[in-house]
Amino acid sequence: MLDWMNVTGPPLKGLLRELGLTPEALVVVHDDLDMEPGRLRIRQGGGSGGHNGIKSIVEALGTPQFVRVKIGIGRPAPRQDSADYVLEPVSANEMAVYEPCLARAVDALELLVNRDVATAMNQFNVRDKPEGGPKPNEPCQ
Repeated sequence: MLDWMNVTGPPLKGLLRELGLTPEALVVVHDDLDMEPGRLRIRQGGGSGGHNGIKSIVEALGTPQFVRVKIGIGRPAPRQDSADYVLEPVSANEMAVYEPCLARAVDALELLVNRDVATAMNQFNVRDKPEGGPKPNEPCQ
């Protein structure tokens, strides 16, 4: 399913209906302007955080009770429009920050599918540095 993120709610509602799934079975991976670039966070439910795509999904489904895997992209430059910022191509330097985080997002998705939300949140939303690895909610560098 390809659609503009800002209006993805109605097609997602139709897809969930067609597949016989509830909103609680949905996992949405999305960018987050309020998180440092490359930071990863898993959340169940909650507000849209100003993200128009998440607003669209909540409105269409009638509930915020779905899982979000958020990937931080940081804020745009002071005079840059947020919409332009999120739609501009990712530079090679930015991609170097995002690639490790995207790999961790894949690991998080596997854990969400094979275990449960609480387990994934406990593993990926911790603050202390685990043995032999980066801080999961720190930039994935």
